[in-house]
Amino acid sequence: MEQQGTAAVETPRFENGKSLLIAGLRGHFTMAEFDSIPALWQRFVSFGRLPNMTGNVYYGLCFPVSDGIDYLCGVEVSSVSGLPPEVSHTTIPAQRYAVFAHRAHVSQLRHTLDNIWHRWFPSSGHQPVQPAPGAPAFFERYGERFNPQTGMGDIEVWMPVQK
Repeated sequence: MEQQGTAAVETPRFENGKSLLIAGLRGHFTMAEFDSIPALWQRFVSFGRLPNMTGNVYYGLCFPVSDGIDYLCGVEVSSVSGLPPEVSHTTIPAQRYAVFAHRAHVSQLRHTLDNIWHRWFPSSGHQPVQPAPGAPAFFERYGERFNPQTGMGDIEVWMPVQK
């Protein structure tokens, strides 16, 4: 386990992830605006259950851009029909992932991501995969045991890696 800041990075497990159709709200955030991402989540959860939603897992998709990130908070859907007009959608392609458990508070994800990029990748022998056009560079997965009131439980970071 490696430590930087307050979030340790555990040895990841590796998964062959399936293709996922994700629908949700998308916003643009500069480095100075990252603290505004929770407000996007609050807007998104106010929609309630989306049409064609499958399961009870939530996703935070990260799309790096020159001045920060585009971030999509969403859920898996079986179809985009019937979605509200303000809801965006994208497909996460089927690929190989290094999956990192995040056991600290959700606000500490930045430290886990820093450790993955600056410590784990350089020493792991693995290389990140360049995202396909329109696909996220990586995503956060908030499982059924995630508690949005406490910000704890069942958080994973899924990083695409070369096979």
